[in-house]
Amino acid sequence: MSYILNIDTATEAAHVSVAQNGIIIHQLANHIQKDHAAFVQPAVEALIKTAGISFNDVAAIAVTAGPGSYTGLRVGMASAKGLCFALNKPLIAISTLETMAKAAIMQQNDASILYCPMIDARRMEVFTAIYNHQLQQITPPQALILHQNALQPTLQHYKILFFGSGAPKWKALQTNNPQALFTSTDLLPQALAALSMSYYNSSHFFDVAYTEPFYIKEFKDNT
Repeated sequence: MSYILNIDTATEAAHVSVAQNGIIIHQLANHIQKDHAAFVQPAVEALIKTAGISFNDVAAIAVTAGPGSYTGLRVGMASAKGLCFALNKPLIAISTLETMAKAAIMQQNDASILYCPMIDARRMEVFTAIYNHQLQQITPPQALILHQNALQPTLQHYKILFFGSGAPKWKALQTNNPQALFTSTDLLPQALAALSMSYYNSSHFFDVAYTEPFYIKEFKDNT
């Protein structure tokens, strides 16, 4: 059996979980973004104790690598890398957008549409990408300034499901577009656990010394 410790501090809500073979057995969450740094390490210790395992039982440490809050990404990556160094465990770094898309796919399970996570990057900008039902990239991660004709011609040819903190800004521009669908997702911890297990099984590990958060672009963060 493989235990993986998953850390997500990329957005407004932080989650830390212990998963066994891709299934979460215990998790903790923090919904106050400015407290993510104080939340992570005590949460990790509490989860290991609650799970009844030792740190030696953990096979790998997984973290959402970005995009997202600049400060949050640094907190998560530093915590994950510190644990990997201390425990001599492999690092798994997973795109926040990929994790969000996986959560939406798990929730909707609709192969006829595309999936587009959007993270609010202030003003009319979002961090986004487009995936199909197999989690293959249709449009790579980018910082996108939203306007009426953004994401064309993809949106002309496919129904796309939009979600995430940036989606409401896009929804306001697409009120009469039947191709644009909108939802909220609540399976992010489960999605990260499933993805980290997949990465682990394929030995898709990252260099602990040189892996950095994926910011897409440098931006000012007041959180």
